[in-house]
Amino acid sequence: MIERPYLTERYQNILKATIQHYIATAEPVGSKTLVEEYNFSLSSATIRNALGRLEKEGLLYQPHTSAGRIPSDWGYRIYVDRLIVPDEKIGRKIEQLLNQQLNWEKWSYEALWQRATQILANLSGYIALITMPQTSPNQLRHLQLVRVSSSQVMLIIVTDSYQTQSVLMNTSDLGLEESQETLEGIEEELQILTNFLNSKLRGRSLAELTTLNWQEIDREFTRYANFLKTLLKELSHRFHYSPLIPIMIHGVSEVLRQPEFSQLQQVQTLLHLLEEEQDRLLPIIFEFPESETFSRRVSIKIGSENPLESMRSCTLISAVYRQGDNPAGSVGIIGPTRMLYENIIPLVESTADYLSEALS
Repeated sequence: MIERPYLTERYQNILKATIQHYIATAEPVGSKTLVEEYNFSLSSATIRNALGRLEKEGLLYQPHTSAGRIPSDWGYRIYVDRLIVPDEKIGRKIEQLLNQQLNWEKWSYEALWQRATQILANLSGYIALITMPQTSPNQLRHLQLVRVSSSQVMLIIVTDSYQTQSVLMNTSDLGLEESQETLEGIEEELQILTNFLNSKLRGRSLAELTTLNWQEIDREFTRYANFLKTLLKELSHRFHYSPLIPIMIHGVSEVLRQPEFSQLQQVQTLLHLLEEEQDRLLPIIFEFPESETFSRRVSIKIGSENPLESMRSCTLISAVYRQGDNPAGSVGIIGPTRMLYENIIPLVESTADYLSEALS
């Protein structure tokens, strides 16, 4: 994990003002602008030194030697995690619009989700994506641990729809290599662990795997707890979406007017992703937040944090909506990293909450 820099209140305020001004204008920000437009009661030289310090920390950079500064992806990350308060009014506004404009009694699911996506795109000014709900989450039918070599074991999972998934692991991860047991003993222990997994997990939905409390497992299986938690989280990530789920998309024409998308090649790669490679996009928008410090329900990927090259100039903000306790789909917004984060975070959260309540 990258160590977050310590910033005094003065540096935080200057960073916040710089990012907010750049978001509003798309122009590099200099010390003179901050002195004239923000009430810092500081000299231009003091602010210039502060901007230099923020640049050394990697939070700002100069696109040209003589230009002002603009935020880096890391600067936006600090801004989002530390310096903003989401505007809850806009969250209530989209809930009101969704209530007013969606006809749950007469419209099909597809029509409802199309309209919800359109409302989200119009209100945000960016690209809105909402996946159609998965109304029948897969449940676990059988699990089996199989020894495939002297150093590797495979976990095989079968669902109620007879989908299969497997993960290869080292026997050392399970603590078997150090035990000096015979091969027969290892086989016996794998069967005992297989029986335990089936007794605990059979009939559960795949989406539940990441929420199980492994601290409460039987004492005799305590040594497997951390490994099983990591393993089953990976399996849940593989299973909790289907590559065939349709994604409703609106707002492309609006966001492409932003100066960040002035290069034709950049536009083409993003459009190709949205139109032709939704199977690559889906697992990214269908993710749970990984923030260790904040309890936000949204996942935020800024610029280079995105795993796909075509999204490295974008920010993706997404949230999972649920049917009961099970994840059913995802709400997402894609825009430039120069995004109105204070507005988009509550828009995504509120839309996901609305769909969860409607489905439940």
